[in-house]
Amino acid sequence: MRSVRLVATLALVMAGFGCAAQDGDTVSSTAAPPQTSPAPAPAPERSPQVSFTDFRNVRIFDGHSDQLSAPSNVRVKGNRIERISTEPLPAEPDGTVTVIDGGGRTLMPGLIDNHWHTMFVRPSPAQLMSSDPGYINLVAGDEANDTLMRGFTTVRDLGGPSFGLKRAIDEGVIDGPRIFPSGAMITVTSGHGDFRTSHDLPRSPGGAPSQQEELGASMVADSPDEVRMRTREQLFQGASQIKLTAGGGVSSPHSPLDVVAFTEPELRAATEAAGNWGTYVTVHAYTPQTIQPAIRAGVRCIEHAHLMDDATAKEMAEKGIWLSTQPIPAEMIGAFPPGSDEAAKAKEIVDGVDNVYKLARKYGIKTAFGTDILFSPQLAPKQGALLAQLGRWYSPAEVLTMATGTNAELLATSGKRSPYTGKLGVVEEGALADLLLVDGDPLRNLELVADPEKNFSVIMKDGAVYKNNLVA
Repeated sequence: MRSVRLVATLALVMAGFGCAAQDGDTVSSTAAPPQTSPAPAPAPERSPQVSFTDFRNVRIFDGHSDQLSAPSNVRVKGNRIERISTEPLPAEPDGTVTVIDGGGRTLMPGLIDNHWHTMFVRPSPAQLMSSDPGYINLVAGDEANDTLMRGFTTVRDLGGPSFGLKRAIDEGVIDGPRIFPSGAMITVTSGHGDFRTSHDLPRSPGGAPSQQEELGASMVADSPDEVRMRTREQLFQGASQIKLTAGGGVSSPHSPLDVVAFTEPELRAATEAAGNWGTYVTVHAYTPQTIQPAIRAGVRCIEHAHLMDDATAKEMAEKGIWLSTQPIPAEMIGAFPPGSDEAAKAKEIVDGVDNVYKLARKYGIKTAFGTDILFSPQLAPKQGALLAQLGRWYSPAEVLTMATGTNAELLATSGKRSPYTGKLGVVEEGALADLLLVDGDPLRNLELVADPEKNFSVIMKDGAVYKNNLVA
């Protein structure tokens, strides 16, 4: 119907053009004089219609409580939660309310993954470095839809060219989660994220970018000035926070875990540049030797930290440094060739999972949840199952709070660089309407989040319903 109206409109426009003199045309003297008629009165301006959605008879997990609410009703107006009440909600005068009868189900905030790689979930490293960027973007777009359908309505992207995908999602071109982008991860020559081969050496500062840099996957910086420039480049493109790799990593072929990558002045160059933009730096770091210089340089969040010691954990707690860590599964070891250095590094990190969560609990470190799924289309569908694994160290309420309200607090650290206006991670009046309707009580049965296809009856993001299994 829209195309028919468009064709009719174009026909009228072209007809109008046909009556006008074109360059070089002579207007006939016998042409009839134009007919005049009173100008039509301007149509009254009408406000765009606002949509309303009512969730009726729901129990609410609000993003920080350890108990569900009494049976309640929640009204969403546009993309915000307008009203929460245990009493029936008043009717809207224009009658545009969509009603979802919760039947006593649990209404909770959308889940947040604070360590995600939007562009790199499905391709292998070899595919990433050899495929056409258009293909990589299309695959990432398909995965973004799957991410949203797992109930993750927001992700913090910690390395990769996600700016275009984010824009497409925000404009409604494709479905996917909100993205807090870091842009390219910043690394050093031979550091984690440097996937070049020996044929790419020697590197010439200011020379032609490598393929990984052309893709926007990672940027190499080997001095404070280069770090400062690379940081500002990501902010230029819309980064909400900056990601540096302060030490070795599992998947990178040239970066042993014990290696210290950036010097303290280099780290400080990034934190100063990000701070000038009102945002922060987070660093990939596993060991005390990489975490401690980052803290001294002003880094506000540490990713991973699976190999940190007691003294480092205590320092993080005392200085209010965020810990963003992950329950890395044993399957990660099998993702690498048996006997390879990468497989050995993966085992060391997997063995450190219990250590990092015990230290986080011991010292009360501000802890965020993420999955860090990379190059693994097999592991991506288990995103919710990885969250449920935190039940080994935390109560269900603590786990769900971490993945909603607490994760949203870390996102808010971006300040004015946040790409979205409004409160995330909570069910409260005025907050953004990112909501899940769960078929059961996840505060009693955390495993419900491990099977979102079965247990998430409704998925709403920004006030729009993307899934509703309750429709007859």
